[in-house]
Amino acid sequence: AAAAAAALPNPGTFEECHRKCKELFPIQMEGVKLIVNKGLSNHFQVNHTVSLSTSAESSYHFGATYVGTKQISPTEAFPVMVGDMDNTGSLNAQIIHQITSRIRSKMVLQTQQTKFVNWQVDSEYRGEDYTATVTLGNPDVLLGSGIIVAHFLQSITPRLALGGELVYHRRPGEEGAVMSVVGRYSGSNWTGTLTLNPAGGHATYYHKANEQLQVGVELEASLRMQDTSVTFGYQLDLPKANLLFKGSLDSNWVVGASLEKKLVPLPLTLALGAFINHQKSKFQCGFGLTIG
Repeated sequence: AAAAAAALPNPGTFEECHRKCKELFPIQMEGVKLIVNKGLSNHFQVNHTVSLSTSAESSYHFGATYVGTKQISPTEAFPVMVGDMDNTGSLNAQIIHQITSRIRSKMVLQTQQTKFVNWQVDSEYRGEDYTATVTLGNPDVLLGSGIIVAHFLQSITPRLALGGELVYHRRPGEEGAVMSVVGRYSGSNWTGTLTLNPAGGHATYYHKANEQLQVGVELEASLRMQDTSVTFGYQLDLPKANLLFKGSLDSNWVVGASLEKKLVPLPLTLALGAFINHQKSKFQCGFGLTIG
């Protein structure tokens, strides 16, 4: 029994349960976006982003990323520090560090011009066959307010993982807690995930048809809103053409698509996106160019 338990894999984190399916859906784009990435060294990179929009305010963002020298794997090094500031002075920053081989911690800070809007700290522990995470958000000792989120995900068999989430919030005159449970079953080339909580349910199905094509279906049901929605999405990857295409269709007759093309040998990536809502007769499209 001990040998069987040791053979169970780590299930990943609670937040990653639906990620495979969600990543297949195209992201809405509107207007024009230009991104310029510049590597200053092996560990430091800066980027400039200009967004021009007709439905929202145009903006400029300056970002910086530092990756430390503590190499965990060929693709991971710590600590990681990321900062982004826009033309109004609002800041988003986060620090991620691998403290030990099993413990990872992250701190997130967000300001809106001169006011602190959000800050949170979380710690993640990865055991042999389970992952536990605790997040503390906007704690205020004087007011006795804050949010605590606890996640736990356990491998039951090599294919089945079960877990839960507990969200507790408190502020003057109000406090409450919400609990969710999740189950994920993985086949050789597919994954099915179900999350249930008092407010409703969330289910996703991910299937990798071949090396080029991946498809996914998402179902969201809300008891409070008495509403259910279904979204179908797919991703087509053509490496030889340096082309990535994503498409989606939901039960509200919203159709979306995005195309990403790397203009090799130039360090340029072109992105096009469009969404149309047939029920509301609304259409929006966007164009993006990444340099570097």
